[in-house]
Amino acid sequence: MKKIDVSKHELVPKHEIVTEEEKKEIVEKYGSLKNLPRIYSTDPQVKILNAKPGDVIKITRKSETAGETIYYRIVIEKGE
Repeated sequence: MKKIDVSKHELVPKHEIVTEEEKKEIVEKYGSLKNLPRIYSTDPQVKILNAKPGDVIKITRKSETAGETIYYRIVIEKGE
């Protein structure tokens, strides 16, 4: 069975793991990583990145009206 790389689809925004330095800046801005939206470790994009629970994912979305927007999500295990 052939696996599909969803990251190559034109509608999937860019996902990347942030550095520890960026994580510190996010904590300063938002108060705690617990305040971030969550993304499961089983998500296809998380698997492609080999992200682990506790990692923060930076999602860069392109929009015709807003230009470019950045979202952050913290990786969790299902059930957390």
